[in-house]
Amino acid sequence: MLQNLDRLKVFYHVFTQGSIVAAAEVLYVSQSAVSQSIQKLEGEVSSPLFIRLHKQLVPTAAAERLYEIVAPFVEDLQSYLKGIENAKDHPTGELRIGAPMEFGKAYLPLMVAGFRAKYQDVTFTLEFGTPETLFPLLRSGQIDFALIDVFLTQNTHIGSLDIFHFDAVVEEEVILACSKYYYEQSLGGDLSFASLLKQDFISYRKDQQTIKQWFKHHFAKSNNIQVRNVLTVDSHEAVISAIKNNIGIGIVASHLVTNELYEKQIIHIKTSSPELMNSISLVHLQDKIPTFTEKIFEKYLVDTIKSVVSINHVGMRVLCQ
Repeated sequence: MLQNLDRLKVFYHVFTQGSIVAAAEVLYVSQSAVSQSIQKLEGEVSSPLFIRLHKQLVPTAAAERLYEIVAPFVEDLQSYLKGIENAKDHPTGELRIGAPMEFGKAYLPLMVAGFRAKYQDVTFTLEFGTPETLFPLLRSGQIDFALIDVFLTQNTHIGSLDIFHFDAVVEEEVILACSKYYYEQSLGGDLSFASLLKQDFISYRKDQQTIKQWFKHHFAKSNNIQVRNVLTVDSHEAVISAIKNNIGIGIVASHLVTNELYEKQIIHIKTSSPELMNSISLVHLQDKIPTFTEKIFEKYLVDTIKSVVSINHVGMRVLCQ
């Protein structure tokens, strides 16, 4: 076992410089300090590392093998440390971001492309999922921050959210909807609580929380109501597809079905109450200090949402400045 890993750094520079004098200059230490480090390292590996021919050092086979091991580590470390230094005033490195499935797919690739056009030293890993999947990734440090549906965090088994910091970014209108055919065949214009409760529902949650929250908001009913859930799917996109295929009624974000609503393929089921709004928030660990790169991208993300989402899509409102 090596007692001092600094000797490997000294060895690396002696090997690459081919001289104790040159290595000492690079390391800003005395020649005797370099010589002593090499001698001690030779004792620890039980093998001579250099053959001394006048002022020239010839590496031994043991030195060649050791260099093959040490060089990648030293060079990668130097590159990494340089990257950290550069990241203090220039965006660089990897950003790991979580987001809701449909929102993430619709907007994040566009934002990543725009950001990388300006900052090509930044790479991205995107994780799309529900709050149940994104919060654990945040908690364990596997992602740096996430855009999360606050609406879907209610009445779930995520655990305490006290360790997280929330910044509201955008609100999206959450509506109850069905196909035109289903509306005409099953509802017939009767949008009362009793009529809606008899309908077939599509959900992407087994516990039906999104549907129950809609009823609570519009009819002041408790979460104990039971609806007939005929189909459970794994995404917002699948709910929209099921609605189009006349399977039943489902909860959707209105900005994701703008064209379908305009063309009357999908009918917005309205009550006298204002529509329910879901806040999508930027979430990170409470005590986390964002890197320079994270700060720059977060500002870019919000500015892009302002210009793209709030202008081009109805049913959405940007919240943070």
